[in-house]
Amino acid sequence: MGVRGLQGFVGSTCPHICTVVNFKELAEHHRSKYPGCTPTIVVDAMCCLRYWYTPESWICGGQWREYFSALRDFVKTFTAVGIKLIFFFDGMVEQDKRDEWVKRRLKNNREISRIFHYIKSHKEQPGRNMFFIPSGLAVFTRFALKTLGQETLCSLQEADYEVASYGLQHNCLGILGEDTDYLIYDTCPYFSISELCLESLDTVMLCREKLCESLGLHVADLPLLACLLGNDIIPEGMFESFRYKCLSSYTSVKENFDKKGNIILAVSDHISKVLHLYQGERKLEELLPLGPNKALFYKGMASYLLPGQKSPWFFQKPKGVITLDKQVISMSSDPESREEVPMCSDPESKQEVHMCSDPESRQ
Repeated sequence: MGVRGLQGFVGSTCPHICTVVNFKELAEHHRSKYPGCTPTIVVDAMCCLRYWYTPESWICGGQWREYFSALRDFVKTFTAVGIKLIFFFDGMVEQDKRDEWVKRRLKNNREISRIFHYIKSHKEQPGRNMFFIPSGLAVFTRFALKTLGQETLCSLQEADYEVASYGLQHNCLGILGEDTDYLIYDTCPYFSISELCLESLDTVMLCREKLCESLGLHVADLPLLACLLGNDIIPEGMFESFRYKCLSSYTSVKENFDKKGNIILAVSDHISKVLHLYQGERKLEELLPLGPNKALFYKGMASYLLPGQKSPWFFQKPKGVITLDKQVISMSSDPESREEVPMCSDPESKQEVHMCSDPESRQ
């Protein structure tokens, strides 16, 4: 999930962007800054299942009472310090991400096969290193949280987009999850669920502003970086040759960094030193080897634009519309300027694809 290689890069190359914070202190500061506003955390529930589900005999599934107790303790701990939780669950898989979804399901099948092979061979439960989430746990978790009186929402499109959008529009305290896409969205702060200590309510906040400072970029450049590195929409191999070209011309390769870390630094350096020179003057397709993938690339970029946001990387034309040869794409997330436009260059085709980031209008 998220941007290829970014999680490892943050942990090994840029650990300073990770700051230990305390939710109780953050909530008190939020209340003093916004009187009358309840501090709210948007929880990406799909990222938190592994944190909640920790039975010792996990291979058998079940342990419902213990699991329900863990959820109750989680909710009580945040409620005790006056923090409201909003839980988001995955709804549908978007058409553009189904190929990636299929790859993950096939990978899951291979992991499950390894688990069964281990059980047959050793006649015992494998270690935690082979842990796998039981089927249907997300559905039952949603019902459990409803029983505990919590507000749960099921996404109508990509869940991380709706989580980021909700956090921004409702002035939330932050997002709790484990997905590097939350570093790319220009939204409220992003907190790690894997680093959460429930007893003390300490966790790690990943700061996108510090990430930009380390890479020499602006926050508005992060969607471009994410697409060039590869994400759930842009296949990793689409810009592979471009990334290695950036790496070959990058003069500050660090010997102590891993290969992916150096690639991220090289691509960021290319954006800041080459692409910035022509920003607003030339179209991105004139600066990047997009080839026949222009529409997909721009859709990947637009997927990071939350309602009301615009990207400086889109060549400015009236009403935020870009013309790519015979393709026309609406790149503005301004609800007043959104129109459905044809994406196909075949004049006989009537298929229309909407490119806006309004969750209510995506169908």
